[in-house]
Amino acid sequence: MFAVLKKEINTFFSSPIGYLVIALFLLLNGLFLWVFKGDFNILDYGFADLSSFFLIAPWILLFLIPAVTMRSFSDEKKQGTMELLITKPLSNLEIVLGKYFGAFLLIIIALLPTLLYVYTVYQLGNPIGNLDAGSTIGSYFGLLFLVAAYTAIGVFASTLSENQIVAFLIAVSLCFLFYIGFDGIADFASSSFFEQLGMSFHFKSMSRGVLDTRDIIYFLSITVFFIALTKFNFK
Repeated sequence: MFAVLKKEINTFFSSPIGYLVIALFLLLNGLFLWVFKGDFNILDYGFADLSSFFLIAPWILLFLIPAVTMRSFSDEKKQGTMELLITKPLSNLEIVLGKYFGAFLLIIIALLPTLLYVYTVYQLGNPIGNLDAGSTIGSYFGLLFLVAAYTAIGVFASTLSENQIVAFLIAVSLCFLFYIGFDGIADFASSSFFEQLGMSFHFKSMSRGVLDTRDIIYFLSITVFFIALTKFNFK
């Protein structure tokens, strides 16, 4: 597994992909939070908190993560290297996990510089340090679990087609369905049950600063489910 993970990370950073993903994520967040005028601009908002960041980050990641994962297995199929990968002394699960954690680690690296936002907002508070630490920490945990689920969906989508664009579109559609799609179904059906099937409901719950085991189990279940589907579909 670690050999595949190392290969994935080397692939990301031996080409512009890794640097582009990190730069694009930080650029988009930076523009919305500090430059563009609007509801997401922290300086215009008037309160020293990062709620704007945690509102837009899931939407940016909804497109960015599928862009990272779309090549995971699609590229292997297109290049004809899938057979070579299978012949390695690794189980299918180890190969899948190597691909998964390679993409997951890249997104975590992209998230790390956003801790500067925490420091900046901390300093902007009046008085300095007037920041809801519980909510911020809970939101970051929620974002990590969201990234884990998005990545599992993206890697699974890459096994469905050797065309990377098709894999990207499938991953975006599935991530959209699980993040906000169930909210629409809940509104249509006038039932809170469907709302609780969506990632948005559980992410918002964690953003309140309370790490409920039900939210953690939900995200882990989604992640494990799509990793299992990836292993089943991996040939």
